[in-house]
Amino acid sequence: MSRVLGLVAASCGGVETRLCAELAEPAARRGWRLAITLTPTAARWLAATAELERLRACTDLDVRSESRLPGEPRPHPDPDVFLFAPATAGSVAKLALGIADNQALTVLGDALGEPGVTLVVGYQVRDSRFGHPAWQGHLDTLASAGVRTHRLTAAWTEVLDLLP
Repeated sequence: MSRVLGLVAASCGGVETRLCAELAEPAARRGWRLAITLTPTAARWLAATAELERLRACTDLDVRSESRLPGEPRPHPDPDVFLFAPATAGSVAKLALGIADNQALTVLGDALGEPGVTLVVGYQVRDSRFGHPAWQGHLDTLASAGVRTHRLTAAWTEVLDLLP
């Protein structure tokens, strides 16, 4: 039985062309069963292209971006490993501050600090973000909770090597 990877993605530039090719499909080839959650904007971007269907083909579980209604069954098993990539500067800040204003950040916020759960964040930000006075504090907060962070560069696939 394959391990479940909670793959969470935000609406960074390239998510509509790179998420499947560089993260979802390679993770599935490595034997991960994908529990995919998208921010609402990422879901909208992917729905506007054939990439949402391509993403759905990578998993036997629902690809979700909205919370379930009361009484509805949980669509995903609880992963013990999460990969949040690509993550925007805003979503990294919200995660560090505990702000869960969409399903993707709710899933991650619930997992953050949970014993036995690994969380890797692959963020995509402009160089100027490193000059923002709060940025390093957000990364430090996540690191203090055991989160592995990595700036996505030319090949997003490299962040998969940070998974256990």
